[in-house]
Amino acid sequence: MIGQRESASGAHFAFTDRWGGVSAAPYEQLNLGGAVGDDPEAVRANRALAAGSLGLDPGRVVWMNQVHGADVAEVEGPWTTPVTPPVDGLVTATRGLALAVLTADCVPVLLADPVAGVVAAAHAGRPGMLKGIVPAAIDAMESLGADPARIVARTGPAVCGRCYEVPEEMRAEVAAVEPAAHAEASWGTPAVDVTAGVHAQLDRLGVRDRQASPVCTRESKDHFSYRRDRSTGRLAGYVWLG
Repeated sequence: MIGQRESASGAHFAFTDRWGGVSAAPYEQLNLGGAVGDDPEAVRANRALAAGSLGLDPGRVVWMNQVHGADVAEVEGPWTTPVTPPVDGLVTATRGLALAVLTADCVPVLLADPVAGVVAAAHAGRPGMLKGIVPAAIDAMESLGADPARIVARTGPAVCGRCYEVPEEMRAEVAAVEPAAHAEASWGTPAVDVTAGVHAQLDRLGVRDRQASPVCTRESKDHFSYRRDRSTGRLAGYVWLG
């Protein structure tokens, strides 16, 4: 259920895999995405199961309406609006409030400055990386007192550069903005490495404590992958302060 979990000086990071939930095919089992066609009751049950396994109250997890943009919202509690705002980043200084990001090939970015008591979660797909969701998340953290030199960054399972084939023109467009994302597929065609691009951006922003998951979602049957399966579920990354 929880494929990776780590704690660092009061900050907690976790990434799910696809197992341990109640969803039926093609979303089996632990689909946490509410906009992919799965039974809403199954999604609610899965979110409760995942939160419980982390010792979290499901009602204290904040989710996003992700749109591949670069907007970041500061939150102090769960949404009070009937419709979740379209953002790709969340930041909070509220302890015990978990921020969640959904992915199925994109890069889930979890950030924490335990000294300042600030955490952020960002959804960095190829478009979001190019639009600057990662710098926007760091900027939002700094506005709450975070220091990039203290920020701990963890990126979760995502499609790797060996598997993210794109047209040559698209690779050139991406590399013009973020050279570190230039890649080649394992079969010799143009590709993009979004995780490498995200970590290059974090490095330029002064974030030194960084780790990337070794899992490629397209290669791993334990993880959802949109590029591999199209109709599929969503993984989640969680970050919170204890």
